[in-house]
Amino acid sequence: MTRAPSAGTEAPPGRPARGAGPEARCQTAGHPPRRGGLPTRGDDVATPDPGDAALRRFLADPAHLTLDLRATTARSAKALGLRHAVVYLVDLQQRRLVPQTAVAPTLPVDGSLAGWAYRTQSLRVEESATGGGITAWFPLLDGAERLGVLAVDEPALTASSLTRGRALASLLAMVITSKRLFEDSFVRHTRTERMQLPAELLRALLPPRTIGDGNVVSTAVLEPAYEIGGDAFDHALTDTTLHVAVMDAMGHDLASGLTTTVSLAACRNARRTGLHLPELVRSVDEALSSWLPDKFCTAIVAQLDLVTGLLRWVNCGHPAPILIRDDRLVIDAMERDTDPPMGMPSLLTSQQRRVHEIALEPGDRVLMYTDGVVEARTREAKLLGLERFGDYVIRATAGGELAPESLRRLIHSILDMKGGQLRDDATLLMFEWRPPPRGGRSLPRPQSG
Repeated sequence: MTRAPSAGTEAPPGRPARGAGPEARCQTAGHPPRRGGLPTRGDDVATPDPGDAALRRFLADPAHLTLDLRATTARSAKALGLRHAVVYLVDLQQRRLVPQTAVAPTLPVDGSLAGWAYRTQSLRVEESATGGGITAWFPLLDGAERLGVLAVDEPALTASSLTRGRALASLLAMVITSKRLFEDSFVRHTRTERMQLPAELLRALLPPRTIGDGNVVSTAVLEPAYEIGGDAFDHALTDTTLHVAVMDAMGHDLASGLTTTVSLAACRNARRTGLHLPELVRSVDEALSSWLPDKFCTAIVAQLDLVTGLLRWVNCGHPAPILIRDDRLVIDAMERDTDPPMGMPSLLTSQQRRVHEIALEPGDRVLMYTDGVVEARTREAKLLGLERFGDYVIRATAGGELAPESLRRLIHSILDMKGGQLRDDATLLMFEWRPPPRGGRSLPRPQSG
């Protein structure tokens, strides 16, 4: 996305105008966006890069495997011939970008150029705050998962510095992904409050917030982020199928967290052994009845065929999913009779689990949620309710934004209601099916500005 300067001195090619505001200064050096929002034109210029040899030596040295993120960033930036680079990780609630250095300030996701790069998953450029150059903000992406942003300070914006900056962002994203599961420094930088024990238990088992490939993207959020007890989500991909689940165990304590933990583990175990939906849900019933016979869990477990768009799901006493088509809610499109919750109650009936089906159209979004979302209270102490929740969904998804950003704005709009508070855990999971047409090219991705 390229924006021409709208104020201040006319900028030479590749440089922002002096005196222009952040939006006016936002440029991508005249390059058109590619998938993910980063420029491509000029990348294939056959010019020698002096940083290549140094980077190869750095990566070939086994010592780099034991470096922390700050040292890895500094040494790999130097090897690539970049002047200075800082990693900013997004916090748990996706409100702040936290630098991995004590010198730089924390930046808001909403209201900063760094946040703009995070929200749109695209390059943003501005004059350096210290003067004498530019700062380029690169999104840090692990596949479809947004990790944060990378700030690269350079004397001038060139095709070579952009290429090297993107290479550094890709390298550091892989480093972060590989180390954040066992290095607590990452966790400490992304938490702003103390996490309660039930939330700690469930967070350790959750998948990445966003997954996806060329056909589909699935993204989820949980609130209250540091106090969840019984809510959870799961999503996973195979070559042909997206598997998703949203669960809500009764209660808001450690026992609720244990119930959801057993349900998640049983669901994954059955899925990974190739069981079909009815048998998969039955295996969760049996696991809960064996280990926690007095507990149960409502859930929706679904499978999307990535080629045909056929969505199949089982509803175990849970609120019906919402279908969003052409930025509109398709009322009652997925309303079906529900089955009993997962656990012992289902084993006491002779009724078999029912599998429901619907054919999605390219670009459709499906939103799953727990009842804590619609039970949020407004300033007037009234329940948010499904109708008002539907209004929030329309506003959050009608702006042409990427699915993860739509969901982030949706949960924040609910939490930020003046005087609003959640009575229960609130989970949102939304997936978007965007298959390539017969010609093989992907559908245009929505852009956000």
